[in-house]
Amino acid sequence: MELTSLTIKKIHEGLLKKEFSALELTKAYLEKVKKEDVKIHSFLSVCEDTAVSQAKEIDEMIFVGREIPLLAGVPVAAKDNILVEDLGCSAGSRILKNYTAPYDATCIKRLREQGIIILGKTNLDEFAMGSSTENSAFGPTRNPRDLTRVPGGSSGGSAAAVAANLCLFALGSDTGGSIRQPASFCGVVGLKPSYGAVSRYGLIAFASSLDQIGPITRTVQDCKIVFNVIKGKDVLDSTSVEAQSQKSSVNQPVKGLVIGIPKEYFVEGTDPEVIRLIKRAIDKYEEKGAKIEQISLPHTEYALPCYYIIAPSEASANLARYDGIKYGYSKGSKSKSHSLLDVYLQSRGQGFGEEVRRRIMLGTYALSSGYYEAYYLRAQKVRTLIKKDFDKAFKKVDVIFSPVSPTPAFKLGERTRDPLKMYLSDIFTASVNLAGLPAISIPCGTIKKGLPVGLQIIGKPFEEEKIMNIAEVFEKEYI
Repeated sequence: MELTSLTIKKIHEGLLKKEFSALELTKAYLEKVKKEDVKIHSFLSVCEDTAVSQAKEIDEMIFVGREIPLLAGVPVAAKDNILVEDLGCSAGSRILKNYTAPYDATCIKRLREQGIIILGKTNLDEFAMGSSTENSAFGPTRNPRDLTRVPGGSSGGSAAAVAANLCLFALGSDTGGSIRQPASFCGVVGLKPSYGAVSRYGLIAFASSLDQIGPITRTVQDCKIVFNVIKGKDVLDSTSVEAQSQKSSVNQPVKGLVIGIPKEYFVEGTDPEVIRLIKRAIDKYEEKGAKIEQISLPHTEYALPCYYIIAPSEASANLARYDGIKYGYSKGSKSKSHSLLDVYLQSRGQGFGEEVRRRIMLGTYALSSGYYEAYYLRAQKVRTLIKKDFDKAFKKVDVIFSPVSPTPAFKLGERTRDPLKMYLSDIFTASVNLAGLPAISIPCGTIKKGLPVGLQIIGKPFEEEKIMNIAEVFEKEYI
């Protein structure tokens, strides 16, 4: 039995039947990480002793006949911008290199209550700013499907770890596509929940009106299980809600379904092979009884520029707390010849990487006097129009299908010197964050020497269950 390829339910059954122990399972994953992550670099830290101790506790519970939750004994990883008590949390940045989390994020707390085993923290673009995981201060992550290519970003470490079977599932964060795009590039499942569906308490903030925590898994069923544990209202996050998920038929989720295909998402510049695979997936749903309807999201062309004003503006405000005084990297504070301003400038100048500095400057400019109305305020108005486009479309259709990314995984170093080209990786995903909608990426085939392509299924607010049921149909029959 290959322990590192089992699903959540198979692990649960195996533990109850005593086919293997939680300790054996955990050691199998730790050994695989030790052996294979040298070339992938998906983990920034591995907590072997803690993981082994947690596994022994689960085995003791089973030994004495106590009932264990479904996730008990499951080895997982968390993106290194999600706080796990007593573990380092760098957000991929030198400025937080030595920072240790003093408490658990709410999503981690809820998973711990289920008995999960945390293997370690995964690599990411610094402060989740990037689409390739090349912006990490601790080196890039490689795509396990092709080590010469990127795994996507910013949750590239989480997606690569799941794709390489180095953990059973991982948590990521999605601000403009940072769960879905790496899931697509690595050939795994990635869910970006509705804004407010999962508490952001304990997530190091990038853009607070856009950030969402979500799971990256190997199967849709595993994705459902994890989401149902981490979702829900949290008194520590005022934007979180206890939404009643709208039910959809598990047995017949596709028959009579109206699928919207936005003409703006199938445009010149998208890899023809990507479009071919997406259209093939759409045809499969039509064969199952779905109705396909062409729709328009007319403000799509403004989504990316809108996103790259709002996100850097919020980042500029959120990252102001890293000043070299309270915590994190500090330069010059011990020298009497340095003024307080010198400490600020040197700590931030040396602690932040190039992409983070770029976005802070963009955001500060957009929020500055005389430019606020011209840029930030106008971007917020366009954001409202983008949301209205989706609202109008969802009056006619049940879900929307699109590519996740215009291309499969690109080569390492291919776009690092061209930020605009890198930003275009988010062209099909950013609008979902601007509108606060749920969306899932599922593998729908491979091109160019086995490079995966993801199908994006976008739903109405808080219809995660529905889009996951729809995704599961394709996964069960065609993957």
